[in-house]
Amino acid sequence: MIFLQDPGVTPNTDGLPGLEALRHMVGALQPFGLVVCVAVLIVSAAAWALGSINGNAGYASKGKFGFLVALGATILISSANALVRFFSGIQIG
Repeated sequence: MIFLQDPGVTPNTDGLPGLEALRHMVGALQPFGLVVCVAVLIVSAAAWALGSINGNAGYASKGKFGFLVALGATILISSANALVRFFSGIQIG
């Protein structure tokens, strides 16, 4: 039987300087990621629609795939804080 040892390491927000600046920068990147996802959603939806209208299954398929990937990325970016908080049990912010 394998016994797991607790290494005694806990999160320390005072260990290194600059953690607050890093949090601020990551928080500022989140809106940029969402804006890029919205742009990709629009372009992919247009490719999907034009591919469907013109009967080009390849373009329609690529547009649909891009739309779904951008939608998934939007959901993940939007819920990143909640996901980290839920799976780690660490209070963020």
